[in-house]
Amino acid sequence: MSALLAFFTDPWHLPFMQRAFLVSGIVGLVCGVIGVYVVLRGMAFIGDAVAHSAFPGVALAYTFEGNLLLGGAAAGITTAALIALVSQNRRLKEDTVIGVFFAFAFGLGIVLVSTRDSWTTDLASFLFGQVLAVSAEDVAVVAVTGTVLVAVVLALRKELVAVCLDRETARAAGLPVLRLDLTLYLVVTGAIVMSLEAVGNVLVLALLITPAATARLLTERLGPMTLLASAFGCAGSLAGLYVSYAYDLAAGGSVVVVLTALFAVVWCLAPRHGLLARTRSRGRSGAGPAAA
Repeated sequence: MSALLAFFTDPWHLPFMQRAFLVSGIVGLVCGVIGVYVVLRGMAFIGDAVAHSAFPGVALAYTFEGNLLLGGAAAGITTAALIALVSQNRRLKEDTVIGVFFAFAFGLGIVLVSTRDSWTTDLASFLFGQVLAVSAEDVAVVAVTGTVLVAVVLALRKELVAVCLDRETARAAGLPVLRLDLTLYLVVTGAIVMSLEAVGNVLVLALLITPAATARLLTERLGPMTLLASAFGCAGSLAGLYVSYAYDLAAGGSVVVVLTALFAVVWCLAPRHGLLARTRSRGRSGAGPAAA
């Protein structure tokens, strides 16, 4: 019992772990809330595109010795705005436009990086995360940014749901679809950029999508789905850090593995939409006519 208690309490005695837990918990909660709208929209690809579109901004900032996160944020916001504007053309599907800008942004990032002879630890931490190195100022920035993003999403939740489920119907109802698209893209961009230090550019999509997808298996209602997704994101992030600390593993990768394991459990055991429930349902429907 004492060993189990020590497992949960020992990391909290270390200042860098305290900051890492705070950042991971906030990021997991915020990404869970925003990820619900990404999953409802069926736009997981946009999360990947924005995450990778931040790469040329980071590479440019790295080349000129600027702030990597600010460079990534600027590039991600620019790409998100361009995707929202170009995808208003009804001749082009949204995923087609995303694919165009996704490929361009990542290609541009590779070109920019190739102009330098070597990569530094800063650029590697952007790609793979460095949550154990966050400062008190980083914690404050993440907390403020996360609060703003969640507030925006909750204030526009009805309009965003309408656009996520059926953009054409929302447009016919008089909703400002372009502005709502821009808002959603920018909020997603903000969530991705604030998550980069926790899990890195390579793994950030999992933090945005996996908790919301897990919650989607358990409920159809927006309110409970949002609460569950934020709880899964926060708890999974904290549990991943504990695993990382206990077994000396990469923090970002551990968080993603724990979140995916949670998704797998729910996918199997969800009361209505889980694998076991669907298997039992098919068994009963198959046995019904025979029994009659």
